[in-house]
Amino acid sequence: MLKGKTALVTGSTSGIGLGIARSLARQGANIVLNGFGDVESPKAEIAALGVKVAYHGADMSKPAEIEAMMNYAASEFGRVDILVNNAGIQHVARIEDFPIEKWDAVIAINLSSAFHATRLALPAMREANWGRVINVASVHGLVASAEKSAYVAAKHGIVGLTKVTALENATTGVTCNAICPGWVLTPLVQKQVDAKAAAQGISNEEAKKALLGEKEPSMQFTTPDELGELAVFLCSPAGNNVRGVAWNMDGGWTAQ
Repeated sequence: MLKGKTALVTGSTSGIGLGIARSLARQGANIVLNGFGDVESPKAEIAALGVKVAYHGADMSKPAEIEAMMNYAASEFGRVDILVNNAGIQHVARIEDFPIEKWDAVIAINLSSAFHATRLALPAMREANWGRVINVASVHGLVASAEKSAYVAAKHGIVGLTKVTALENATTGVTCNAICPGWVLTPLVQKQVDAKAAAQGISNEEAKKALLGEKEPSMQFTTPDELGELAVFLCSPAGNNVRGVAWNMDGGWTAQ
């Protein structure tokens, strides 16, 4: 379905980003990966799906590096047809204890990076009269949790940015939507599980159940591949008039 298209997915060397990249590649999209850590394994995994794959290691807190990444993607593949703004970090603390530098980093990587990548991708999308901007927000773009002020602020901001982007391109073939996962067992969430297990002196499995039980009625984690298939739907003809939506996949979290 996406053969000949190019998807750039930020924060895609593991977790949700890699799951979305994998699903788009299965539909024939060439992939530009971005992120830290092990790069060769995800590149090989995507290449094995029969598409072209490239990588750029832009630090998503730095606008100049984001611009270099977008220029690199255009030089490799012509343009970015599908932009998935997924890169994110987390820090947990009460507002009065929240380190200023951590606040700045969370806002830069979780929110400002999406603005910079989007503003650079839109001109070519509009010229082609086809494009998809998919922002990976969070259930925390819809509701809040204590001690996550920067993350919740950034994700609420992503939902707002999604709506504005959709409205500004509403009469074109360019759409913008947000995906709002609940708990996904990414390395980021696994750290929270490990911390809970250590703090409460319980097993990792018990900590997972405790984490899910606090918020998610389904008592199961959403998987990166499930989120990837939602991204595929948004890129399909069925998604042509889905615009400005914050689509939660949260096991009933926000239904409560």
